[in-house]
Parts: sequence; C-alpha cells; structure tokens
Amino acid sequence: FTEEENRVMKKRFFIPRVVGRIALLIVSAIFLIPIFWMFTTSIKDMSEIMAYPPIWWPNPPKWSNYIEAVNYIPFGQYTLNTLTICAGNIIGVLLSCPLVAYSVSKVKWKGRDFLFLLILSTMLIPFPVTMVPLFVVFSKLGWINTFMPLIIPAFFGGGAFNIFLLRQFFLTIPEELSDAARIDGASELGIYVRIILPLVKPILIVVSLFTFLGAWNDFMGPLIYLLDEAKYTLALGLQMYRGTNYVEWPLLMAATTIVVIPTIIAFYFTQNTIVESVTLTGLKG
Repeated sequence: FTEEENRVMKKRFFIPRVVGRIALLIVSAIFLIPIFWMFTTSIKDMSEIMAYPPIWWPNPPKWSNYIEAVNYIPFGQYTLNTLTICAGNIIGVLLSCPLVAYSVSKVKWKGRDFLFLLILSTMLIPFPVTMVPLFVVFSKLGWINTFMPLIIPAFFGGGAFNIFLLRQFFLTIPEELSDAARIDGASELGIYVRIILPLVKPILIVVSLFTFLGAWNDFMGPLIYLLDEAKYTLALGLQMYRGTNYVEWPLLMAATTIVVIPTIIAFYFTQNTIVESVTLTGLKG
C-alpha cells in the first residue's frame, strides 16, 4: 500500500478500533469489580463490611488483617502442603501427558484414533460419578489421609484435556522431521526426546500452568481424601475462617487475596505463551 492508502485505511478503522478497545475496557472493569471488592473487604473492619450503603474504600485501611489472617490458621503449613501437591501434579503431567499425546499423534498403530476418542470421552463423565469408586480404590490402597490420591493419578496420562492440547500441537510439527530421524536410525523415544520435546516448550508451559491452577484451587479432592487438619491445603484451609455462627469476613477475604495472588502472577508471566500455543494448536488436526 502507498502512504495515502495506509492513511485512508487508518482513518477507516480508527473508530471501530476505539469502540472495540472501549468495549474491552468496560468488560475488563466488570470482571475486576469482584476482585477489587474482595481486596477492599480484606482491609475493612467488620462494621464497615456490614455498612449500608456499601463502603468501597475503608478509612483507614486495616492492613493488620493480613497478619491476623496468616496467624489465624497454620497458613505456612497449608501453603507447603498445596505446593507439594502442585509440584507432584506438574511433574506427573509433564512425564506422562506428552508421551500419551505423542503416541496418539505421531506414532501409527492399530486402534490409535479409537483410543484417542475414548480418552476424549472421559471428559464427558462428571466427577461425582467416579468419586465413590475412586474413594473405594484409594481406601483399599491405604492412601486415604495422604497426598497420594491427589498426586499419583497425574502420572497416568495427565488428563484428557491436556492430552488433547498436546496432541493438536504435535500435529503442527512437520512429519518430515520425524521421518528424517527414522531414516537416520533414531528410535521413537529418541525422536520424542531430541526433536519433539524441544519444539513444544510453549504448550508444555501452558499445560504446566493449567495443572498448577487446577491443583492450587482444588477443593473437592482434599476435602474427600484429607482428614488430618495438618495436611489441609489452602483451598480447604479457607473454610477454617468460617465459625459455627460467625464468619471472619475480613480475615477470610485477606487470606483469599493471598491465595489468588500466585495465580494472577503465573497468568501474567505466561499470557503470551498461552495465546501463542493455543493459536498454533488449532492450525492442524
């Protein structure tokens, strides 16, 4: 395009671009209001929380709520328990999930597509259907009140959704690379380790992030399998702020804010990778 044509194009799309950005800002503000309210509630006094009309910003802010929230429950122990479960899940997913995805995308064998459809169909099964059978199995294994039921399943495939993401990303890698390696005498495991894995780092980061968020925010799993309060996770420990007839709302919101911060930070530093990997995932398949 010439400079004149570029100028005309910019003028033509100026108003739609501005309107689009304004709409995005409005939608973003709507989604940020609950987070802002949670934060302001965490630095309020109980009387300010119950005030009507609502007080959007306390005067003065009660920052000591964060210190009280951390000391109200064994926050450090719950954080360590949560990080242990998150680390175990991430390791398990990264070891097993890419292998499964590679086998159903790059290795040709009889029944491969049927098995992949079978794996995807497990996403249609709601958790309450498998909750009782899984509890019985883990109980027979003696894993109740341990972290094992929350970690070990990640080493057996890593989840249908993660397998699907990785498979679709693997399909974007040209077959010529694998064929050339096979001609040179490379094994399937060698092709997987030396060629495929270095090319799929973005999607591995995304899968790690999704796994971290799932384990970090998981409430139902720890509620079912963990009995000892010393083994509680942060998501489960937040209920400790709720008394029988009285709820420590400032402390609960302060603790919730602390719990939410790591997920926001993780998403902030990986958002570009997420967009890149998800965009490439849909290019072929």
